[in-house]
Amino acid sequence: MVLDNLKDARIGFIGLGKMGHPMALNLIKAGHQVTVYNRSKEKTREHVNVGGHAADSVAELAAASDIVITMISDDNALMQVALGNDGVIANMAVGSIFIDMSTVSPAASIKVGNATQEKHIAYLRSPVNGSVVQATGGILVILSSGPKASFDLIHPLFEIMGAKAVHCGGSGAGQAAKICNNMILGATMIVTCEAFALADGLGLDRQKMFDVVSTSSGYSWSMNSYCPAPGVGPDSPADNGYMPGFSADLMLKDLRLALQAAQSAGADTPLGAAAQALYETFVEEEDGS
Repeated sequence: MVLDNLKDARIGFIGLGKMGHPMALNLIKAGHQVTVYNRSKEKTREHVNVGGHAADSVAELAAASDIVITMISDDNALMQVALGNDGVIANMAVGSIFIDMSTVSPAASIKVGNATQEKHIAYLRSPVNGSVVQATGGILVILSSGPKASFDLIHPLFEIMGAKAVHCGGSGAGQAAKICNNMILGATMIVTCEAFALADGLGLDRQKMFDVVSTSSGYSWSMNSYCPAPGVGPDSPADNGYMPGFSADLMLKDLRLALQAAQSAGADTPLGAAAQALYETFVEEEDGS
């Protein structure tokens, strides 16, 4: 069997955490046949209520799906879900498509990619940029890599989950783009916070600070779209008691992946390393989230 259209495609979605929950809901609400699986069965209830189906195991979901999407936490979780006799790959049909939208290490992706190649399953590594708000609104940025024909085929699904989907190239290119982007984000968010602290110390009104910086050379996504100062700029977690849309521990994970990749590539990234160290202090020593 070779999947050649989405009309009757059966979609499996594994991982209904903060990001995966609304992504799967958006696919169901768009009219697709979606079966979901999560270790906590409570998280599948809303999906079933709007027309989805719940599987009792990863193997059951994989066997009943032409396309499987995973959105899970880390390397170990991906290995457990994807590999082994009870995993996704062993139970998918030849010619089907496996899309991992998690943010994991290149090494984990390579292991999964090798297993899909042996089974003749197309593998798209498609991590996302965005927060829970963007996932809920279906406006994520999806950075995909793998077979271009498979990307073109499932692009309508990406259009439901995201505002933009980019085919970055061959295996691993999407993950490379993701960690480069998030290294920039991690560093710019830190210096944006420092700039507001400096403005406070100098007696500069925060709104005046925003009005100047957001329209001049200090412009950045951290300042203009996700301002860390409450009451300034568009609504952000700062205006909601700093409840995270994208948590600091997830940013730390991404910065660690970026540093590992930099070491492997022989790239010198001192600011990325400094950002990682500051996030480590915040998350591990100051109970940040």
